[in-house]
Amino acid sequence: MLGCYDTQMEMPVFQLLKRSGAGFLDLLLPPRCPSCKAIVARDGSFCAPCWSRLHFVTAPMCACCGLPFPYSAGDGALCGACAQTPPPFDRARAALVYNGASAGLVLALKHGDRTGLARIMAGMMARAAAPMLAERPLLVPVPLHAARLRTRRFNQAALLAARIARRADLPVLAAALARVRDTPISRSMSRRQRAENVRGAIRVRPGAAARIRGAHVLLVDDVMTTGATAEACARALRRAGAKRIDIVTFARVTHDTVEQG
Repeated sequence: MLGCYDTQMEMPVFQLLKRSGAGFLDLLLPPRCPSCKAIVARDGSFCAPCWSRLHFVTAPMCACCGLPFPYSAGDGALCGACAQTPPPFDRARAALVYNGASAGLVLALKHGDRTGLARIMAGMMARAAAPMLAERPLLVPVPLHAARLRTRRFNQAALLAARIARRADLPVLAAALARVRDTPISRSMSRRQRAENVRGAIRVRPGAAARIRGAHVLLVDDVMTTGATAEACARALRRAGAKRIDIVTFARVTHDTVEQG
């Protein structure tokens, strides 16, 4: 009967049924690699070739922006850009280097409607941002302009923020920031042009100002390229009184990578 134990497996019958049901489902819909969709052993896992192409951002790195260094420069070392002009945020971290493999996942989420990837990507981001998450920040996604949101139907940064918040049991303020100007796509722009492109384009919504004032904010986005958008968001949050501003992205462009989308 239900709840009795199988003498050989030492497992409740309902657990056996659950496992056999899952096994039957795997036969019909086997787990697939999130990148190439090859059959894999477990849901959410990558096949070996795709996993080998994911380049994780690990130490040594800039203590501020998280740019990976080719060799250790000591604790608290800054990259040249952060040393010369400190950014308006405190720390930025990314899970992966932006290359062909990580770009494929980003583009599949944003433009391929594969919203299920947000769970996998958020898991990687949570590990990269573990020290930040331990400080119990308020999660805020980078906003999309209303026109682009209507076209895409969802904000990928908001999906990632929601997944991280659920995983870490943290608050998320999805509508804290507004993109008040529909900025042109910055794919072919220089760093200076990108900064000018987003100047004044992002503001804290009046209804969110009280939550932002004095808060430790963790800004969430899918990719950091030059950091222009993240910095524009950080400046808006700083003007609203945020006490500390950290950033986590799924991927980031480095000196050794070329932007692909």
